[in-house]
Amino acid sequence: MSCRILRLPEVKEKTGLSRSSIYALMSKGDFPLSVSLGERAVGWIEADIRDWIDERIAISKNKTVSK
Repeated sequence: MSCRILRLPEVKEKTGLSRSSIYALMSKGDFPLSVSLGERAVGWIEADIRDWIDERIAISKNKTVSK
């Protein structure tokens, strides 16, 4: 299985979130955790970010439908 690792700038671009929002959501367990790429580098698994975005869309659509 191949998986792509996204660095922070790409995660910010894909999600529309700021760095501080990403880390705040991670600390609450509401965003995929980063993976260590080295001593001072982290990244996120692309599939995890895609799944998180899809989940947010589904939640948003359910709220809209239930109103």
